[in-house]
Amino acid sequence: MLFSLMLSGCGYNTFQTTDEQVKTSWSEVLNQYQRRADLIPNLVSTVQGYASQEKEVLTKITEARSRVGSMQATPELINDPEAFKKYMAAQNELKGSLSRLMVVSENYPTLKSDQSFRDLSAQLEGTENRITVARKRYIDAVQEYNLAVRTFPNNLTAMLFGYKAKANFTVENEAEIAKPPTVDFNTSK
Repeated sequence: MLFSLMLSGCGYNTFQTTDEQVKTSWSEVLNQYQRRADLIPNLVSTVQGYASQEKEVLTKITEARSRVGSMQATPELINDPEAFKKYMAAQNELKGSLSRLMVVSENYPTLKSDQSFRDLSAQLEGTENRITVARKRYIDAVQEYNLAVRTFPNNLTAMLFGYKAKANFTVENEAEIAKPPTVDFNTSK
């Protein structure tokens, strides 16, 4: 009885609850990444029909998707900072490749007007928004968990049971994104 009272007052249950929130949030992030990966083959094949000469861009997208797909995205990934970092780098590479594809599509008016391409683009845009929301929820869940791990007296329980802070999303090029964009209305260069 005394032991159970001590456990309930030391944050053990908080760790169980917040750890589950982190896992659930991470599962939703993975779900949205999978949704994006599932849309890519359809998008690539639609673009191939119109812009076969853009083979390099299409190949890079396929390779990036393959790298993401070959990584084991398990709930344990969030407990391994190095594996988490590699997984996120692969996701960022895939997102960059998709951005280049959208730029390529600007050069093909018939592609842009194709209903399949427009539908797939809209689904992809919606998926990117869902990824953003899922990542925000994950960030919030990790913040709550990490606060529990680091605050007294919970930190004593964390040390006793081996709970460690979890990795969160980071921005690789923070200095670059902190710069305001350059706006140039001078079109005669």
